[in-house]
Amino acid sequence: MASVGVISSAFHFHPCAHILSRGMNNMGCRSLHVATRCAAKEYYDVVVVGGGAGGITMSARMKRKLGAGKVAVIDPSEKHYYQPMWTLVGGGAKQLANSERSMASVIPSGVKWIKSEVKGFDPDKNSIRIGDDKEISYKYLIIALGLKLQYEKIKGLPEGFNYPKIGSNYSVKTVEKTWKALQDFKKGNAIFTFPNTPVKCAGAPQKIMYLSEEYLRKTGKRKDAHIIFNTSLGAIFGVKKYADALLEIIKERNIELNFKHNLIEVRADKNEAVFENLDKPGETKVLEYEMLHVTPPMGPPDVLINSAVADAGGWVDVNKETLQHKKYPNVFGIGDCTNLPTSKTAAAIAAQSAVLDKTISLVMSNKNSSAKYDGYTSCPLVTGYSKVILAEFDYNAQPLETFPIDQSKERRSMYYMKADMMPFLYWNLLLKGYWGGPAPYRKLLHLGFK
Repeated sequence: MASVGVISSAFHFHPCAHILSRGMNNMGCRSLHVATRCAAKEYYDVVVVGGGAGGITMSARMKRKLGAGKVAVIDPSEKHYYQPMWTLVGGGAKQLANSERSMASVIPSGVKWIKSEVKGFDPDKNSIRIGDDKEISYKYLIIALGLKLQYEKIKGLPEGFNYPKIGSNYSVKTVEKTWKALQDFKKGNAIFTFPNTPVKCAGAPQKIMYLSEEYLRKTGKRKDAHIIFNTSLGAIFGVKKYADALLEIIKERNIELNFKHNLIEVRADKNEAVFENLDKPGETKVLEYEMLHVTPPMGPPDVLINSAVADAGGWVDVNKETLQHKKYPNVFGIGDCTNLPTSKTAAAIAAQSAVLDKTISLVMSNKNSSAKYDGYTSCPLVTGYSKVILAEFDYNAQPLETFPIDQSKERRSMYYMKADMMPFLYWNLLLKGYWGGPAPYRKLLHLGFK
């Protein structure tokens, strides 16, 4: 689809255009006055960088606000994935194909898809550089680039995934290897890891552990399995209410839990995993495994690191309440690529999208934003093939539960919500810009219970 209004929006006629026009056909774009945009530079009122959950939902919201031809989304990917499903794919409860749609099918009608990688940001000039050194200019910019998986920071990976007995639910390339390793398990250690970096969906590293434990029980292999959770953190979960419930489950199921243990090397040819004790730097331990699930280190995308829109850590530097950039008022961030101090989940993106929609609307009207994001995020902690603890909390790591029940208890109803209802919400409401999280329903459901 050709961009609408590119030339009329992006080219300003000089008062002496009748003089300049004679030689214009022989002039390169660089020959024009610096204040004049080259006609070859595309312009959109809103440019969304990234075609993940945050990028697609915001492009839908912006298109509905501004109309067709005014919004562009930049992403090179041919596929869009509902990644929260990969926990169940790794546990054999869902098929990978069910998590996949073509990118073309999820980009809203009337939104221009620029199929390219972003190469650089120039917010002082309201411009982005993409492949072939082409420039895209904008009035408003939404950065929704997600984060980068960094398997290569673990010695022996990613090449170690070419061997059996090892998988990772965080990549489309390795999630089915988790299920294969679980099915092929015979006797020995089943090890699950958590890295020493920020991660998306911080509950996922242990969800697959609980599924694996149940699978081994049901297949009669549990007595021959020693299940180990090695986490670089100092707690099983960041919210005490849910952490206490998880610790009880770990105790009941006879799972070995080691804090401050960080995976630094995989010797896949020997089925060995090497961990560093973070409390005693330099001290390492080698464990043999029959099954290994790796949660990779993660970080900001390369294009953000040292860019004008990022903080010192490489994350998009936004106000934690409004999601507006701290320096550039026409730049906004959403989701995993931001420095918002909350858990990086699809549920967080949903809540952020509702706030960001209001923020941008007010900024477009030259008003100060009054919308405030409270850090809401959710992690459906899958503890078995029919059980979930639905963790919901805010910036202060305080429970912010939707239902008027104790959500720290394992419930079958929450499992079916995770497995069946949430994918429906994602594809049909969130990506279409209609789902901004459960906050309005929380107030209704709690009426009369407090």
